[in-house]
Amino acid sequence: MGSIDRYIFRTTFGAFLIVVVSLTAVIWVTQALRDIDLMTNQGQTILVFVGITGLIIPLLVLVIAPIALVIAVSYTLNKLNSDSEIVVMSAAGMAPWRLFRPFLQVSLLVAVLVLFISAYLAPEGLRQLHNWISKVRADLVANIVQPGRFTSIESGLTFHIRERRNNGQLLGIFIDDRRTENEHAAFLAEHGEILENERGTFLVLVNGSVQRHQAGQRDPTIVLFDRYAFDLSRFSNGVRITYGTRERYLWDLANPDTNDETFKAQPGQFRAEFHDRITAPLYPVAFTMIAYAALGAPRTTRQSRSFALGIAIAGVTVLRLIGFASAVFAVQSPLAFIPMYGAVIASMLLGFLAISRGSVLEPPALFAKLMEQLSRRLTPAGATP
Repeated sequence: MGSIDRYIFRTTFGAFLIVVVSLTAVIWVTQALRDIDLMTNQGQTILVFVGITGLIIPLLVLVIAPIALVIAVSYTLNKLNSDSEIVVMSAAGMAPWRLFRPFLQVSLLVAVLVLFISAYLAPEGLRQLHNWISKVRADLVANIVQPGRFTSIESGLTFHIRERRNNGQLLGIFIDDRRTENEHAAFLAEHGEILENERGTFLVLVNGSVQRHQAGQRDPTIVLFDRYAFDLSRFSNGVRITYGTRERYLWDLANPDTNDETFKAQPGQFRAEFHDRITAPLYPVAFTMIAYAALGAPRTTRQSRSFALGIAIAGVTVLRLIGFASAVFAVQSPLAFIPMYGAVIASMLLGFLAISRGSVLEPPALFAKLMEQLSRRLTPAGATP
């Protein structure tokens, strides 16, 4: 790699890292703030909160990386053109493909990163998130239900305890159960504790009462008890964890187990997710070729690059929208993924032709004339345009 290649590679890859870290951090914060009640309302520490929300970062990088690469390539090309470096290199006889080589190297490096994230890292992060949430729910009453707070474990089920002793005993227990549409049950107990055995996990209530009110009846029924076992098995570690399609590794999607219940219920989702993962590493290369084809030609400082930049943005946007739409329709139709591959291949071929010919994208004469007339109308009288 020559000095020019190293310079362009270092500038482009450095800009890519800055953009991808910045965008990921901003989007991660907005996503994490939605789940901040996990720390504040449910008693989790800041480390647990950051750990759980941080597991979605690989998935964010998977989507952001190709966009960040386009921004980095556009920034580098604009910098090279502003400093007249592209003009000098072109005048010295450097072919367009020679100048494109370091950009291609950066795009291939990003493509390998995206492939690793899509095949393993993003599914692994989502799996860990799934397991961690299941573990948190398993310790729901013992660790999350805080003294003096009304905590809703799920829709229609609310817990309240007055005090928790060091030995794990819970004092002053109140449970409001509205999960059954035709019945409302309220449990009161002096104290209780969590009991786990081969049958499941139970909250054993001692010295209390349960009030049940059936729909359509005026008066509730009240039953006093010495001991009552409230079933918490569905919130325990014994709950079977089933991973969704996004939580499957690439090789699991390529060769799914035919006996898998999730695959039986959603075969189209597996197919769509697989093809979306396969095309993910192709987008960085395609986006780089589109950006370079639009912005890589040498221009003087008097030649506007706005039109070419608009073409690059439009091309990248259309290509990605086709990918998203194809992934959605591929759930229902096995042939819907064909436009996904076709659009990526077509964009690469068009980019190849534009780069080989050294094409310079300029706005049509009519468009340029209209923009000039609009500029004159907007320029105040007496001002220098």
